[in-house]
Amino acid sequence: MALYAELHRHLGGSIVPRILWRYFQRHDRQLAEQFPDYLEFEEFYTHPRSSLDEYLELHTMVESTQTVETLPYFVYRLIRGAYIFENLAYLELRYTPYFRTDPRLSQSDRIDQMAEIVEIVGKAARVSEYPIVTSQILCMHLRLPYEVNRAIASLANQMPEYVCAIDLAGGDNHYGERIDEFVRLYAYARDLGVKTTGHVYETAGGCHPELLPYLMRIGHGIQIPLQYPELLGAIAARGQCLEVCPTTYLKTGTLDDMRQLKIVFDRCFEAGVDIAICTDNAGLHDMRLPFEYENLLTQDIIDFRQLQACQAASFRHAFAWPHSQPPADMLIGLLRSEPVPVG
Repeated sequence: MALYAELHRHLGGSIVPRILWRYFQRHDRQLAEQFPDYLEFEEFYTHPRSSLDEYLELHTMVESTQTVETLPYFVYRLIRGAYIFENLAYLELRYTPYFRTDPRLSQSDRIDQMAEIVEIVGKAARVSEYPIVTSQILCMHLRLPYEVNRAIASLANQMPEYVCAIDLAGGDNHYGERIDEFVRLYAYARDLGVKTTGHVYETAGGCHPELLPYLMRIGHGIQIPLQYPELLGAIAARGQCLEVCPTTYLKTGTLDDMRQLKIVFDRCFEAGVDIAICTDNAGLHDMRLPFEYENLLTQDIIDFRQLQACQAASFRHAFAWPHSQPPADMLIGLLRSEPVPVG
């Protein structure tokens, strides 16, 4: 049994359609009335979008359902599915905590409530019967003002028992006017000792070299080998890893064919740049991590040697994995666990 490390999964897009639809039917009358039929909802939720902007609108819908009261429900089911159906040994779960706070509160009070959100997610993810090593990545966001994003970076530093890094989300094609602000935020986080990743070089309009020196990993980053392969040498020298999420680029209209990723893998391997294969939004894609690997292999985008190298890179670049313990040791521990009935 292979074990996997998932380094790029969003809480907002990780809930599989059936679970989300059942929640609507039981707890959200407005959304239940909007989506009375499951198959229609599944088609709406998972079909490809024409752009990253349209794709990200789905996050807003899900974020509104993930509150102080409901987060344990969603996180438990996410962890259960990741353990039983994906063989995950390690999971970094990313989200913007501010968007899970009570919108009726003032900005100051919502900032204060973020710590409660982080603790709720952290405790809900530690499920004894599904022993996945988990940690959180807190996303700063394009839609948030500087003071809120700075508070998110500070919170990551204050809660290392639950948080391993920060991220920047919201659509890299819109960072331009605020790029200096985001550079300051990343510099602040690095000064605190907070680990960093960030959504950048995902789209053709999201190429911001100013951010690269501050990132320990690069969220997506596929436009680097596609458009700017001359940057690969510096990325390899810094030991940065690309978090490549194959199905995402079809769902957002960024790529027309997954086989376009072959040049991404080939150029990165040639330059010595590591790639971690990830799902991004497993629920939105109706996709499990082992199938991302399988699709790349069966379409001749990678070979078995490259597949194994990507698996190893995922554990090597994991921010909170106990690096003294190789995946094989983790496998022994999992095999010794008592079987747990699904229900």
